[in-house]
Amino acid sequence: MIMLAIGVALVLYCALSLRWDWVPHYWNDGLIQRGIWTTVWILAVTWGVGLVMAVGLGFAQAAGPWWLSYPAFGFCSVIRGTPLLLQLWMLYYGLGSLFPHYPWIRQSAAWTYLREAWPYAVVSLTMSFAGYEGEVLRGAFLGVPKGQLESARAFGMSRWTLFHRIWLPQALYRALPTLGGETVLQLKATPLIATITVVDIYQVSSRVRQDTYLTYEPLLMLAVTYMAITGLIVLAFRWAERRIPSKVA
Repeated sequence: MIMLAIGVALVLYCALSLRWDWVPHYWNDGLIQRGIWTTVWILAVTWGVGLVMAVGLGFAQAAGPWWLSYPAFGFCSVIRGTPLLLQLWMLYYGLGSLFPHYPWIRQSAAWTYLREAWPYAVVSLTMSFAGYEGEVLRGAFLGVPKGQLESARAFGMSRWTLFHRIWLPQALYRALPTLGGETVLQLKATPLIATITVVDIYQVSSRVRQDTYLTYEPLLMLAVTYMAITGLIVLAFRWAERRIPSKVA
């Protein structure tokens, strides 16, 4: 009860004592909505593509031949061993700065995207998520009981049927709690894309601070936005945890 009272008091203080007159202007201008949308779609795309890559990386390390397992292990090691900010800057300021020197790239249809910042943000965040989750899924694949796999082979299941009916669902179920936590961490990594001029919700809060000379109000808006998205992620994974066991069984 004491903590609840303190929380209510803090909310009332923030609502009544701080300045919020700037919110309608930036909301009607569409800047806040664009920032939230950019954060959400980049999170969704990098999570989805990164998870598909992670399945391949994890399975290659757990059951693949050496010419697949070694490169997968090397990729995961490099991604996990270097900061995400460094990877992002190497792609945008390093690789991205080389493209303008080649006329055949500038004259191609790909230049429409290569001159923008968001493709580098998507690629960097996707590789980061895939590298970390590849290790998580490697352990999850190895954690599936070998007796079940041997029984499936004895019943004449093909490799593909064995993989998508037994091995993959059980590995995902074992990795689901960790995937939920890593998804929240992926959300918290998205503010780094503001360093390469992508206008996400963090960049919006920075612009509001520069325009209004306010400090706490834009940061509180940012905190509430991330907490709301985090709450939706947690609810989605808890729903999945209740549904997946029946499919695995």
